Amino acid sequence: MKIATFNINGVKARIGALTDWLDEAQPDVALLQEIKSIDEAFPREIIEEKGYNVETHGQKGFNGVAILSKLPLEDVTRGLPGDDSDEQARWIEATVVGDKAIRICGLYLPNGNPAPGPKYDYKLAWMERLYKRAQDLLNDEQPALMAGDYNIIIQPEDAARSDAWRDDALFRLESRDAFRRIQNLGFTEAFRASEAGAGHYSFWDYQAGAWDKNDGIRIDHFLLTPQCADLLNNCWIEADMRGREKPSDHVPVWVDLAA
Repeated sequence: MKIATFNINGVKARIGALTDWLDEAQPDVALLQEIKSIDEAFPREIIEEKGYNVETHGQKGFNGVAILSKLPLEDVTRGLPGDDSDEQARWIEATVVGDKAIRICGLYLPNGNPAPGPKYDYKLAWMERLYKRAQDLLNDEQPALMAGDYNIIIQPEDAARSDAWRDDALFRLESRDAFRRIQNLGFTEAFRASEAGAGHYSFWDYQAGAWDKNDGIRIDHFLLTPQCADLLNNCWIEADMRGREKPSDHVPVWVDLAA
């Protein structure tokens, strides 16, 4: 089972790029972030015509997450548990049934800037809720993963210029500690289980020629439960997507699971 996470940065603005990618790459499951569309306006028909089941958790103008799956989807839920007042569409999960059933959680973690401030407080509070959901996934003792745009630079090697991000919400120590606290529950960070070293990025800003300079950061991640990590064949970043016409500022990150 090949699963990709892709912050599309506006599904309507990039529907051509998205459908071309689906035709070429043929993911079994694609997790999208920043669809920037309400559910009713999501261009589901053109995607369903390509053989995908479509589930969305949308929001007008910003945020929004989706699951596209060639395989059946069961028990779809929307919204990260723990705060019924949270109206931001940042979490969707479902069970994907292939040779094995995998619980797939797609997320768009808050950016948190400017930090410190209310947006950063929201980011850390959201990560505390994520920690609790992660505990529940581990307690289920089933193959499961949490994937998406985490807006976390995990370590200095994940940024071309880590010093430039030192005080940014993506790289502040509190952010990285919160991520490590979740990972250390017993999750495998799929990319680092497959690839070591610097120079691997999933996001390049539109400003200051970041793509041409390879001035990127790695902020799109897969965290796998032990049962899911046992199925991991490989994880990689599809960096060349950033150089295409009218690209997202993110590129797809993939896992290949024996499922």
